[in-house]
Order: sequence, then C-alpha cells, then structure tokens
Amino acid sequence: MTMFLGTHASRVDAKGRISIPSPFRAALREQARPGEALMIIRPSHLHDCLEGWSASAFFAFSGALDEYDPFSADHDDLATSLYADAYPLDCDKEGRVSLPKALKEHAGLEDDVSFMGLGRVFQIWNPTLAEERRKQARSRTRELGHRKHAETKERTAL
Repeated sequence: MTMFLGTHASRVDAKGRISIPSPFRAALREQARPGEALMIIRPSHLHDCLEGWSASAFFAFSGALDEYDPFSADHDDLATSLYADAYPLDCDKEGRVSLPKALKEHAGLEDDVSFMGLGRVFQIWNPTLAEERRKQARSRTRELGHRKHAETKERTAL
C-alpha cells in the first residue's frame, strides 16, 4: 500500500479550493477503485484538523461497525461519528478540491493549509496548529522512548 508521507503547504484559492499535494494525489489514485470517489475527508476525532482517506481504506476501516448490534446506541453513535461529517471528494484537473464549509470551520482553515502524511491517512491543518501538533508529537514520542528505555533497564536489572 502506498503511504502518505511528509508535510506539504498549500493555499486556499479565491474560489475556496485547496490543491491536494501531488504525492498524495498519486497515492490516492493508486488506491482508487473504479466508481469510488478519490478520497473521503472528515473531521478528526482527536484534533482540530481534517482526515483524508482513500475511499477503499475508509470503507475497510469503517467495517469495524459490523461488530456492533446495528440497532444499538453504540452503533448509532459510531456510525454518526464516522459518516455524518464524511465527504467523498474528487479532484478537478488541477488537483484541487472544494471543502464543505463545516469542514473548513472545524479545522480553522483560511488562507494557508498544511497537509501532514500519517501513513495510511493524511491530515489537513491550519499551519500554526500543524506546527504545534508536530512539536507535541515529537515531545511525547521522546518521553515514550525515555520511559521504554527506563522500563527495559529496570527489567534487565532484575
């Protein structure tokens, strides 16, 4: 599977469109199935950003709902969270998409945007918030590494 890698800058044009970075478009096209939208864009559950999925990856991931009773409140809540604000989108010939207003508002997108690759998905951020998130993630990863190193030393000392 092709992965979404790197951080890429883009701008919102006068018509409110953003250009999907060419490496991300290539990854999306590689994963696309005939008859499917190129991508699914939805609000992140964890951050003030948007998540971009290939349609096939999104529908494979959402298959986890099959484990729930379709008439349960849990199923209804998860389905609402996954699908109600998810939008299937295709790029125009120049690789641009028009994001729904609700998605732009969720992520605080105005003039400039940052795309961050996260492997199987990508995120679309306000650039200031993207930099804060990257710093936070690096800091937490370092802390995790220090904790794992300390745990390993403790286990080997026993």
